[in-house]
Amino acid sequence: MRLDEFLTRVRDLGEYHSDDEAEQVTRAVLWVIASRVDPAEAAALAARLPAPLDDVLRPERGRPESFGRAEFLRRVAQQTGARPRTAEWDTGAVLATLAEAVPREQVDRLLAQLPADCADLLGGPGGAARRS
Repeated sequence: MRLDEFLTRVRDLGEYHSDDEAEQVTRAVLWVIASRVDPAEAAALAARLPAPLDDVLRPERGRPESFGRAEFLRRVAQQTGARPRTAEWDTGAVLATLAEAVPREQVDRLLAQLPADCADLLGGPGGAARRS
């Protein structure tokens, strides 16, 4: 997926006003993912993403940190300056786009390293409730 396609999809799912806003949210979510998952998994994911988004997953951060959904969303909110509920929406838009952009087995590996209660966010903003 090209950068413009990725950002357009995030923008549409998240109902953002611009690609710049979609890129800011995407970078924030990817930054938190990079701190949560194994560096090899982050590198594998980066290899599937367009530049410059791939760079967000490449920083050397050492060992992955272990934290749950609330902390994941708090960190996204901290990066974007949003409230945690908005960060949940933002994370859903980015994760749903990732699920479309990378092979299913890679999505499964990513999910295995994210907090267990984040799987619903792959359904996009609103998570599982949106699919009802």
